[in-house]
Amino acid sequence: MPNDYLRVVFLRLILEFHYDTFCVKNLLFHNPASKYLCNMLDKELHTLTDAEGHHLSPVLNEEVKNYLIDIDGTVCDDVPNEEPWRMETAEVYIDALDIVNKWYDQGHIITFFTSRTSNLAEITEKWLQEKGFKYHGVLYNKPRGGNYHWIDNHIVRATRFKGKFTDLVVKNKKVEVFKR
Repeated sequence: MPNDYLRVVFLRLILEFHYDTFCVKNLLFHNPASKYLCNMLDKELHTLTDAEGHHLSPVLNEEVKNYLIDIDGTVCDDVPNEEPWRMETAEVYIDALDIVNKWYDQGHIITFFTSRTSNLAEITEKWLQEKGFKYHGVLYNKPRGGNYHWIDNHIVRATRFKGKFTDLVVKNKKVEVFKR
């Protein structure tokens, strides 16, 4: 199993069983992203319970956004997995670096969610660091092909990238929902 998957499972166990995250942080997590996630447990995640007292999935403070950002075709040139040599020289899209880093500096969580496969992690993370992106994690193996429809028990907001990175604005759009 990938280390990131094990970390997520372990972090969920910490939340569910209320272990001392300070001890766990010092024993298990050494990279900056993992340390940030542990700190997030202490500061930003709120544990919820249902009417019977059972623990529910934790939620972030309302003012903190949990950005999931694609890489290829969103923050840089669109490069398919079949041509990994192009990933090292992909050009960053105008304003993508500034906006993503601004969100990071504002305290939001930045996770790149990419269709790149996990065997491309070294190339991907080296590129992100060389270009100067600030981020907390990278999730690999997103299904390819687009036309995503995300179903979740938490609030989900989606923004389709159409060629220009800017601050986000609020617009009312038609969405599909479950029947009541």
